[in-house]
Amino acid sequence: MDIDIILEVDVNPQQMKELAVEAERLGIRALWSSNYHENWDCFLTLAPAAEATSKIILGPLAVCPWEMHPLKMANATLTLNEMAKGRAVVAISGGGGVLGAMGWKIRKDAPMWPLADPEKGDRSPDRRVRGVRECIEVLKLARAGEMCWAYEGEIFQITRPFRMTWAKSPGPLIYGCCSGPQMIRMGARCADGIQVSDFTVDMMPTAMENVGAGLARREEPADDFRIGNFWAWHIKKDRDVSLYEARRELIWRGAIVAKYKHEIAPFCHDDDEVQLVVDNWMNFAKAFWTRSGQIDGVPEDLVNRLIAGMSSAGGLESLDAELERVRQFADSGLTELSLRLFDDPMDGLKLIGEHVLPVVQ
Repeated sequence: MDIDIILEVDVNPQQMKELAVEAERLGIRALWSSNYHENWDCFLTLAPAAEATSKIILGPLAVCPWEMHPLKMANATLTLNEMAKGRAVVAISGGGGVLGAMGWKIRKDAPMWPLADPEKGDRSPDRRVRGVRECIEVLKLARAGEMCWAYEGEIFQITRPFRMTWAKSPGPLIYGCCSGPQMIRMGARCADGIQVSDFTVDMMPTAMENVGAGLARREEPADDFRIGNFWAWHIKKDRDVSLYEARRELIWRGAIVAKYKHEIAPFCHDDDEVQLVVDNWMNFAKAFWTRSGQIDGVPEDLVNRLIAGMSSAGGLESLDAELERVRQFADSGLTELSLRLFDDPMDGLKLIGEHVLPVVQ
């Protein structure tokens, strides 16, 4: 299993270059730039890193075709790939923070932020699995470099001929951000790889079953199909600093942000605790937006169980347990574990290079 790194949205192009150079030196497989609505552009931020490195894979995670049409996504991805001499990757999702900022809902029952108007924000992309599939198809057509007279998808269309013969480098890799069962099967059938999000070790067997179902329907061989998992990595030398960061970011762990009760349940003692988490959803969000890390209305013990179940957090004394979790992820069938860094990413990167990479290499 390889190790990838996902970086915060506040990492500027110069910092991205420095982190990419160090990550390549350490043996990290890929460096991903995050894509949010008010921050550095996820493609352009990687440009200096592309020119300063020679081996590491570089790409944005994740871009949605409802925020960036598949044709323009192909332009950006192939441009980055040329700059990186064939080392680009793009991860395509069915929704995310940028889409929400544009007034879309990721799901019909998704919570609204306090400043959003429910009357105006009740839109959700139709047929998200189909839309992501069509985006993957367009990018595969673009990277082939052959003349395409038009693309008549059910959701996305291209009405003028396109042939991107200027793109000479091999690649890029095309991933689907696929966490739901249908999306995972689609990604395994159509993409070069998938990235699931915040999956615990216990969730991986079902995910792998869906991957197998998708691969069985694949029309082209997948000799090196990639399976990654976004995983929040908060381990630091200072335990208190780590747990503050983990509390602050807890709202973004998949089970909480989507209010999936069945995913929260393993870390709760009973149904009442599950409901307590759901009822205090806005307090988890407040801990992030205020940068306080203070989650009102939820006992500290329950917060700590959620952190321990859905992320890696703690001081260096927690490393042995977290390295065992890394080993379990490797045994689950992942080809790469994508560790998301937050504050002080260079420190986190060096710690991963010292402690995590030797476990998986």
